[in-house]
Amino acid sequence: MEVEMKIRGLLVDPVTNSPIVVLKDVGSDTVLPIWVGVYEANAIAMEIEKLSTARPMTHDLIKNVLTGLETGVHKVVVTELKEDTFYAVIWLDRGGHAISIDSRPSDALALALRVDCPIFVDDEVLKNSKLTTNLSDKATGEELRKWLEGLNDDDLGRYKM
Repeated sequence: MEVEMKIRGLLVDPVTNSPIVVLKDVGSDTVLPIWVGVYEANAIAMEIEKLSTARPMTHDLIKNVLTGLETGVHKVVVTELKEDTFYAVIWLDRGGHAISIDSRPSDALALALRVDCPIFVDDEVLKNSKLTTNLSDKATGEELRKWLEGLNDDDLGRYKM
């Protein structure tokens, strides 16, 4: 089963200085942090802030190619958490045919923001992630930071980019 999520925020891990995308369940207070690379975090942040560049960035290029091929992005799904690494799939629709594309979650999320498609996480990923927690919509960046700081060293850095 898949759980619909939204990007709740983009933070920097106070211990490792690595960017973290925080996904939040649209139907509950469950959040899931996913550590991402600096460039992917930048691509996500630029789209969240609706900043444009003089030339298309990689995720903008992918969006433009898909549009040119008359192919839509149906959804993106974080499908697995295997050996501390998250996996994702981008689901395309072309002429009524579903096409699945293997992706890093960070790239799938950056594309999802650009094409405004739903983001899902497989419920097994949520169950298997030791870092899934419940924080309300009213949780501030400061509360998220405190939560991250409260994680122990075994938790932080476990998830590979």
